[in-house]
Amino acid sequence: MKNLYALLLGTFFGVVLVKSEVCSWFRIQKMFRFEEAHMYLVICSAVAVGALSLFLVRALRLRTAQGELVEIDRKQFNKGTVLGGLIFGMGWAVTGACPGPIYAQLGSGAYPAIATFAGAFAGAYLYAWLRPRLPH
Repeated sequence: MKNLYALLLGTFFGVVLVKSEVCSWFRIQKMFRFEEAHMYLVICSAVAVGALSLFLVRALRLRTAQGELVEIDRKQFNKGTVLGGLIFGMGWAVTGACPGPIYAQLGSGAYPAIATFAGAFAGAYLYAWLRPRLPH
């Protein structure tokens, strides 16, 4: 039953991504060319919801379904994050997708996203292979 809920939620999320055009290559290009505010507004609203959610989880000391206290560790700055963000941004600009919308693109029939999926998959495995050798 959990898998059915996950499938339904994922399908709903994909429909929202497609209908809001956040997985549209053309919208992504307009964002990176500073021609439209659409994607910036979507990103800002996501950051605001995320920040509010983190604040509430910490302030209300929420617990998991198993009764454990939810603990969100603070992360230290790492200069590798900047390099990784630049690589991620370049890939996003070229392909028009970050990892989540790849599935929505495939589901909506944008089959060139298969190449994006293959690149993301290869990049994840490359990172996993390189991670022990990277600075902490």
